[in-house]
Amino acid sequence: MRTTDSHQGDSTAATPFDTDVVVIGAGPTGLLLAGDLAAAGLDVTLVERRPAGHSNLTRAFGVHARTLELLDTRGLADALEATGTPLTRMRLFGRLSLDLGRLPSRFDHLLITPQYEVERLLERRAADNGVTFRHDTALHALHQDADGVTAELTGPGDAPLTLRARHLVGTDGHRSTVRAALDLPFPGTSVIRSIVLADVRLTDEPAESLTVNGSGDTFVFIAPFGDGWYRVMGWDRTRQVPDSEPVDLDEVRDLARRALGTDHGMHDARWISRFHSDERQVPAYRVGRVFLAGDAAHVHSPAGGQGMNTGLQDAANLSWKLAAVLRGEAPDPEALLDSYQSERHPVGAMVLRSSGALVRLAMAHTPLTRALRAVAATALGALRPASAKALGMISGLGIAYAPTPGGGRASGRRAPDVPLREGRLHELLRAGEFVLIAPEGATQALPPFAPTTAARVVRATWTDPARRTTALVRPDGYVLWSAR
Repeated sequence: MRTTDSHQGDSTAATPFDTDVVVIGAGPTGLLLAGDLAAAGLDVTLVERRPAGHSNLTRAFGVHARTLELLDTRGLADALEATGTPLTRMRLFGRLSLDLGRLPSRFDHLLITPQYEVERLLERRAADNGVTFRHDTALHALHQDADGVTAELTGPGDAPLTLRARHLVGTDGHRSTVRAALDLPFPGTSVIRSIVLADVRLTDEPAESLTVNGSGDTFVFIAPFGDGWYRVMGWDRTRQVPDSEPVDLDEVRDLARRALGTDHGMHDARWISRFHSDERQVPAYRVGRVFLAGDAAHVHSPAGGQGMNTGLQDAANLSWKLAAVLRGEAPDPEALLDSYQSERHPVGAMVLRSSGALVRLAMAHTPLTRALRAVAATALGALRPASAKALGMISGLGIAYAPTPGGGRASGRRAPDVPLREGRLHELLRAGEFVLIAPEGATQALPPFAPTTAARVVRATWTDPARRTTALVRPDGYVLWSAR
């Protein structure tokens, strides 16, 4: 793998463009990003190592409220909801019960559904919007200059292929070839080894919809898919073996009995795997005209089920910014593209901390650490503000960005899905553009720093005629600017 930089005037810079954006990696993050860019009228090529129709074995299984909101703004949430099971309560470590029904969202739950269902909907949307798919194709080098990026690829039958684009985005997972080509470090550690994963059927249904508990040397997690299958994840402190070590259903049953007191009659496993979990984050999400998103930029423990969700939210943040720049609508293109790093890198770091804290609580094995876990769980459950904050971070609803200079008090905050005269806010955001919400009869001009044009803005009116504020909502559902 290699990457090189050229200067303006080199022959590379004079090469005509084959596409506006090349996206490397057709997992959920890449599919959402490519679909967004194509829906914005850009030419997008999505490169994927896997052959067409080859489903990815999935570890992700949960879609949080904020991600469901983002899918709602793309008209996909209701279809995804039909594929899974909504969980409104999470019980952790036998003591802590988190009520997701308190989430301030239309999606007041965690949706349990396999990753391939998310991919199926996003892939169809990307194809419908004109994304060019290149399956069975791998990146082996990239070069960038002042005008664009050249990707050297190997296609089916090892045929060489070169694509020239204005920008390139790596969404190709924790072994990212794009990150390697940029020669970026991926600092961190392996936080937990020898996790076993199984999709099974159960004879005895658990009392709780989602079950998590640990015995000191073990912990086990069980969640239903809603179609009779359950996802089981477990870990044994006394059995730390390489990922290549075979695992069978008897090992999973034994883990469950020691952690939960029962294996719930596990049988008919359709998939069993062993893996390890790292905590890593790349220092730079942007290098010139190349970006990283999803697991290519950050990986962390599976606790909290935030991996796929964080990647999808990365894509939603980046896509509208790239579109605004490539359509020539950003007053300050470099600052807008840099804001992807300044907004999403802290979120990735927060997810590493929160998921790491959860897995360390689950791994508590001494009497003292287990007692501290019990105290922490009891306190978190009893203190409503603390549990609300924890729910906000895990669900993504509590994430906010730094205010836009001159953007007003509400800027940087998530805009709730308020009813408007023209429909719900999320329905209006399906156009993929900014939404300007104003009082009835007001004619409000856009602020000069808005990276859009008046012709593209969707205009809406508050349902309450007494409300006199004006808000400009970004395509990813955060407030850019507000005024009275």
